[in-house]
Amino acid sequence: MEKYTKIKEILEQADADAEKFYSQGNKAAGTRLRKAMLELKNIAQDVRKEILEMRNS
Repeated sequence: MEKYTKIKEILEQADADAEKFYSQGNKAAGTRLRKAMLELKNIAQDVRKEILEMRNS
């Protein structure tokens, strides 16, 4: 559950950067947003593995 909470935190933080990038064209915010999305992808993959292990045990 800890990783799921981390995903929600990252999304909340990335929300401001998404707004700046898409509305104002702020390129630095786009870079931060891409970094956050990569981190989300990695954590989501870990959560998937964790769920599979719990299900199979």
